[in-house]
Amino acid sequence: MKIVVQRVKKAKVEVEEKLVNEIKEGFLLLVGFTEGDSLKDIAYYTKKITNLRVFADENNLMNKSILDIKGSILSISQFTLYANTKKGNRPSFIEALNPDEALILYNKFNEELNKYVPTYPGIFGADMQVSLINDGPITIIFDSDNQV
Repeated sequence: MKIVVQRVKKAKVEVEEKLVNEIKEGFLLLVGFTEGDSLKDIAYYTKKITNLRVFADENNLMNKSILDIKGSILSISQFTLYANTKKGNRPSFIEALNPDEALILYNKFNEELNKYVPTYPGIFGADMQVSLINDGPITIIFDSDNQV
């Protein structure tokens, strides 16, 4: 599982020029899955993301979580996080989980996040246009290959 977490002032996703979802302050997540990802990974990353202290406190220190600021999440599926670019100029996506299994995990991930933080998905498999105002910028990458 790979997740790119971006702290945002606002973000939105559109498909065919129609608004699908948008948020104000919170996180934009780009989420990809690979073989071996499981519900255990989802539980781990749900906890890490919802408790990630990257929002400013009263002393302007990154000391608050998305829970503390009552933010929201825009979650975008992105199999291209598993692009392999070692050979040639055309990326290989063979490491990305097949779409049927990835959709199940993506829906479960969003369902788990939504238990703690309002979470709004994109449309799995669609050609999405994502707009954001990155706040900071703050970008954190989680990779299950590096999970402790």
